Amino acid sequence: MRFLLTSAGISNNSIRTALVDLLGKRIADATALCIPTAVYAVPNGPAEAWRQIRAWSELGWKAFGVLEFTALPSVRQEDWLPLVRAADALLVGGGENLCLCYWVRQTGLAATLPSLLRDTVSVGASAGSMLVAQTFGQHYHGIDPPTGSDKALGLVDFKLHPHLDAEYMPLASLASLAHLAAWAAGLAVPTYAIDNQTALKVTDGGVEVVSEGHWHRLSP
Repeated sequence: MRFLLTSAGISNNSIRTALVDLLGKRIADATALCIPTAVYAVPNGPAEAWRQIRAWSELGWKAFGVLEFTALPSVRQEDWLPLVRAADALLVGGGENLCLCYWVRQTGLAATLPSLLRDTVSVGASAGSMLVAQTFGQHYHGIDPPTGSDKALGLVDFKLHPHLDAEYMPLASLASLAHLAAWAAGLAVPTYAIDNQTALKVTDGGVEVVSEGHWHRLSP
């Protein structure tokens, strides 16, 4: 499985180069599906969804589409699953992480993602990156979907916390290194705290940090 896990998408040339390397081809020769589901559960969600979709599309893909998880349970799987299988990249945007995780389970994709991601790169931003980690541990806007769980999909063997030291976060103190270090000490797996200029490039379990900013690996 191949992942590019970011705080804020493709925010610099180093992260863009990592994306091209994972794709194995130019972005202009690759196809992508954007998943904005998580953002509808945060303030000003519809406008933020448009901003995310536009930012992802401007990377210059050969073909680009939008996949909305909340709609998929009402659509025949044979109408959309082949498009997911054919995509070179799934672009999973940020927002409310528990809401995102709930809907990926409702679609049935949670169980099939490991097989899908043999040929498709999962590119996450914020909640879209946290989705594949071992656990969320906290969420940003108090939305508790019916699952009532802080368990993520567990497709990688670490915890990820984006937006390190970001003062614009609703509770900026929760993004401080001091807070994250104390929190990570109680977990069973390592935690990567990354800022908006950093990404984790994950290939078959191996982790490479790609950064033009700052980051920390916090031990349990």
